[in-house]
Amino acid sequence: MPDALVLPGRLYGPYAPLLQYPSEALRARDVRVHPHSWPSEVPEGLPYDFVRAQVEPLLDALPPRTLVIGKSLGTLAAPVAAERGLPAIWLTPLLTEVRVVEALRAATAPFLLVGGSGDRVWQSDLAKELTPYVLEVDGADHGMMLPGPLAASAAVLGFVVTAVEQFLDGVVWRARVPQT
Repeated sequence: MPDALVLPGRLYGPYAPLLQYPSEALRARDVRVHPHSWPSEVPEGLPYDFVRAQVEPLLDALPPRTLVIGKSLGTLAAPVAAERGLPAIWLTPLLTEVRVVEALRAATAPFLLVGGSGDRVWQSDLAKELTPYVLEVDGADHGMMLPGPLAASAAVLGFVVTAVEQFLDGVVWRARVPQT
């Protein structure tokens, strides 16, 4: 049974919808999901060392091919995932951060990038240059929310889960499609 480590954003916990639904997709594929919560005192700014210090012991305790899912702050773990050759799903990645981009360029395992054109840290052209696995939602902000009726933002969650399932089944575990 494979494993997945879920790394939330600064103010977006591992059980918020954008992480919970992909976690359910993993569970449906018999993946052990390990949701992580940051301590209440996350350093200000871009705490790469803090994230590394949190993530490395977690990954050390998990199998070597663990999938990493990170949102926003969690994407500061991209250097660790790249160093370990781990497949990843990066939700609203900090594509304006040089160290994140360098790690994504150095990655040897496949990764999915998910972001919205209304997010100031999303860079559409860069995302498409880094990986063939990209979901971009026109107008979505950093929380993958759209302006206007909430039903449109709820539909975005469906797009994200579909992209995650396609990435899992078609790229990460091609031969592990669940039997019904």
